[in-house]
Formats: sequence, structure tokens, C-alpha cells
Amino acid sequence: MRRVVVTGLGAITPIGNTVEEFWENIKEGIIGIDNITKFDTSRYEVKLAGEVKNFVAKEHMDFKKAKRMSAFSQYAVCAANQAVNQAQLNMSEEDPYRVGVSIGSGIGGLGDMEEEAQKLMTKGNDRVKPMLVPMMISNMAAGNVAIDLGAKGKCINVVTACATGTHSIGEAYRSIQCGETDVMIAGGTESSITPLGLAGFNKLTALTKETDKTKASIPFDKNRSGFVMGEGAGVVVVEELQHAKERGAKILCEIVGYGATCDAYHVTSPAEDGSGAAMAMIFAMKEAGVKPEEIDYINAHGTSTHHNDLFETRAIKLALKDAAYNVKINSTKSMIGHLLGAAGGVEFITCVKSIEDNYIHQTVGLKNPDEECDLNYMAGKGEYTEVNVAMTNSLGFGGHNASLIIKKFIED
Repeated sequence: MRRVVVTGLGAITPIGNTVEEFWENIKEGIIGIDNITKFDTSRYEVKLAGEVKNFVAKEHMDFKKAKRMSAFSQYAVCAANQAVNQAQLNMSEEDPYRVGVSIGSGIGGLGDMEEEAQKLMTKGNDRVKPMLVPMMISNMAAGNVAIDLGAKGKCINVVTACATGTHSIGEAYRSIQCGETDVMIAGGTESSITPLGLAGFNKLTALTKETDKTKASIPFDKNRSGFVMGEGAGVVVVEELQHAKERGAKILCEIVGYGATCDAYHVTSPAEDGSGAAMAMIFAMKEAGVKPEEIDYINAHGTSTHHNDLFETRAIKLALKDAAYNVKINSTKSMIGHLLGAAGGVEFITCVKSIEDNYIHQTVGLKNPDEECDLNYMAGKGEYTEVNVAMTNSLGFGGHNASLIIKKFIED
């Protein structure tokens, strides 16, 4: 199997619209959760979200093109360009049919659907905008990125709810491994902080009603009360090792393992014993050829819901056994909320930066650990420590589980 490396990163997040800004704020423990500004929440129980701030699409892309894209596609195109620029990938020097895209969105253009549904009901069908369908369907993030970059290879849109970003990168890794492509632009994107999105997740009793942003997203804390909706995009450039070396690319890390399973248990709850998520981790470790005690760091799904945090803790114990008590674990969602389909992409980037800087961030707000969440979830402060092997986990509604393992790149 061909070796696969990461050469570029791009991020749009509630705490920064570049990877550099995002990572500096991560290290500072900055919380990007605040009162919702996108619409009036006076009649809603939920008041907080992790909104992207100061993002003006026309500053990042052609204004006419931007008007034809939903926000989730705009975020993806911007993050993809950041990643391609860092990777110094010159498409004019590439075979475009060997460069692909794997970018997913859990929901797509929900805001556009809502706005046009209102027009349909109040003004009639002839007032619905012509671009509604290509703005709302979730594959358009991948499509718009491919069009923008001129990438003509495999172009896919993985949709597995909150596991979307991780599966998207995993499937890009697989495509390169087996020789379908040499380069893939991969990740996740989301912009579903809308009236219907908030109402729907609230009716599921999945969202916190906490109004103090410092206590809203507190994964693994016994006082956790639900997740906080977030938005943004995390996109990376992954490529075959020889291809990266031949063009002189800087290699950030190597992807060495990918595991994917389904709980086949419940539409919203993970399996209570953590078995499905555990098997995804086990499959990833087996492919990577690493033992549980060799994993330095796990970026947990860590949503701050009662079920997820408890069942994910059980999953880590099942997968890593005694080594679970020694590995350092955190949740990036403690600062940015839950980016749904984009979460896995942004959290993968966090793992890459953790390896690059040998730094593991704290789980912000974790002060009173749940008695059953008894692992090292990095409460209180981050830590500079050697990070050679990192794992990231994502779990999605429908029972979807995905795990990726990355390592510091070592030339064999």
C-alpha cells in the first residue's frame, strides 16, 4: 500500500479563520462560544453557539461566485485554498485527473432551504431563487472546491452526520493508498446555525440550555448538559509520499491508520458499551501497526452530552485496555462547540498541530469530572510533551464511528 502524508491545512472556525489564528487561540484556551447573532433567539431556550466571526466571502473569492454558494461551500472553498497554498500545490503542474476532492457536510445549505421555503409559502413558487438546489445540496462543497481548483479526479461527498469530516479524510487516504489518486483535498464543512437547525437539535434534547459560555461546552464534566452547535470548515491536503517528495513539499505528518464501523444500535445514541467506537479504534491501530501504549494523544469526539462522553470513555477503555489510563485525551469542542460535519476536519488539524508543536491542549471548562469519566482528559491546563502518535475519533448519528491515526513523519 502506498504511504500517505499531509502537506497542507486550512480552517475556518469560531476562534479563527486561519489555521495559525485557530491554533494560537486553542493554546490560549479561548472560547469561541457566545450568544447567537444570526437570528433572533428570544423565543428559543437555546441561546449560545459557536459562530464563525468576521468572515466576508468576497474577501476570499470572486463575489459573483460567492453569491452562488451557500455558507458551508464558501467555508470549504476558503479552507481548501488555505490548505493548497500551504502545500504549495501548483495545479498547472499536476495531472488534474490525479487530484481529487473528498469534502463532506452533514446537512448542507439548511439556511437556504429555510429562506426559500418561506418564500414558497408566502410569495409562491415563482419567487424561489434559481440556484436553490445547487446551493442546498451537500455535495456542492466538494463540487465548488473542485471547480475552484480545477481538480478533475475522484470527487466525493461523504455524509455521516458528525463523523463526516473524519470519514472524508479517511476515504481520501484510502483513495491514495490504492492508487486512485495522488493528491486529495479532504475534510468537512458546516453552517447549520439556523432557526430550524437549532429547533431540531433542541427538540432532540441534544443541546445545552446553559447561558454561561464558560459552562456551556464542558465535555466529561459531571455538570455537562448537552452540546453547543458550531460551524466552520477543516480541510487538508493529503498526498502519496513519493509525489510529495518529488515536488519538494513540506511533510507535516503521515496518516497510518483508519477505522470505520457502525453501532447498528440507535439513530442518536452510541452503543452503551462503546463497542462500535472501540472497534473503529482497534481497526485503525491494527492498520497503523501501533500498540495501545504507543498512542500519545487522543482527540476525543467529546460532545459534552451525557451519553457521548460516558460511552466514548467506555470505548477508549475497551480499545486501549490498561493503556487508556496513561494516554492524554482532550476535546476541542470545549472551545469551539460541535461543528457537526466539519468537526472531524478541524479536530484532525488539531492533531497535526499537536504533533508539530508537541503540545496537547486542555479541555477547557472541565472542573468536576464525571466519576465514570475517569481518564486523563487534560483538565486545567495544556501540556508541552512529545507527541509522536495521535488518534482522532468521530461518532455520528446513525451509529457511524470513525478513527484516524497519524504519526510524526520518519523517512525510512
